[in-house]
Amino acid sequence: MGTGIHTATGRGTGIGGDVGSVGAEGPIRTTMSARPGSSARSRARSLAPGLAVVAAATAAAFGAASLLPELNASTVGVVLGALMANLGLHREVLRPGTAFASRQLLRIAVVLLGLQLALPELAALGLGGLGVVVLTVAVTFTGTCLLGRVLRVPRARALLIATGFSICGASAIAAMKDVADGDEDDTAVAIALVTLCGSLAIVVLPLLRGPLGLDPAAFGSWVGASVHDVGQTVATADRVPGALTAAVVVKLSRVVLLAPLVAGVAVARTRSARRARGVSGEEAATGPKRRPPIVPLFVVGFLAAIALASAGLVPAGALDAAQHVQEVLMVAALVGLGTGIHAAVLRRTGGRALVLGMASWVLVAGVAYAGVRLVGA
Repeated sequence: MGTGIHTATGRGTGIGGDVGSVGAEGPIRTTMSARPGSSARSRARSLAPGLAVVAAATAAAFGAASLLPELNASTVGVVLGALMANLGLHREVLRPGTAFASRQLLRIAVVLLGLQLALPELAALGLGGLGVVVLTVAVTFTGTCLLGRVLRVPRARALLIATGFSICGASAIAAMKDVADGDEDDTAVAIALVTLCGSLAIVVLPLLRGPLGLDPAAFGSWVGASVHDVGQTVATADRVPGALTAAVVVKLSRVVLLAPLVAGVAVARTRSARRARGVSGEEAATGPKRRPPIVPLFVVGFLAAIALASAGLVPAGALDAAQHVQEVLMVAALVGLGTGIHAAVLRRTGGRALVLGMASWVLVAGVAYAGVRLVGA
């Protein structure tokens, strides 16, 4: 009756039976409800080893990036996580913490990313600039999904690759992960590909500026419209003086499209599933099953953060602090995601996913370049 006390025998057999059960079946056991504090402490103990390793790897990633400016902390974080996984260093005791980093910390980082997006600033792009961004995202996403079918890449994997290359790399992949309904291997392959191509962009795109006839502002716009991760965008544009401001504004305008893209895909897939399934016998008898929200809650948080930043409700000092926290959490999350990248999985994927990733990179760069040349920086 809510006291948390019961007998070992489970079923009552009368007073005599209950008394006799003390000697025959053992003493009466008392079960007290677990205290919330003890559960939280147990959870913290299970997370601590993995999070400690993630913190150390995150510090190492930022240290390497500060010593070698051509390195990007996000890229180093993914590489360190992958090395842990493939060198046998990702022990079982570390897995709860690294999983927490790759999921919860990444979602917090995505929400905080919204605070960097003030809509009035993005409106400075004008209709032409915004049109280029929307067209680049739409063509890259659609083209990558279609090419994935041609190459027979698993649907969820192709969807995640398309999302990462068209929007903002790992953050976008994380936002689309639940909607795609893939497995950890799908996520790991997509993360590996956007990391690879984004890292190549840091080196390759500045070399192409001269042959393509781009001034610094136009180059920055091209980088912002084509490079995947925000950190990789900054690292690429920073190599050309005068390109960074345009790159960041254009890049963040792409990030704004994350929420409508995820919501649109979620709605389309939900409707498609309902049409294919209809009402099953089980649902007819018991009613429809509870389904997860169409749009992940952290994407709603991302939109709320954009609204706060756009309304000017967050002090400048808090925005700066949030940006630094977001950068640290993102690298920590990428360390956790990196532990899911296994060479054996990449080998099993064959060349098809790699071809898809490289083709998507060329597609987004080509469409973005055409748009920049057409509209101007």
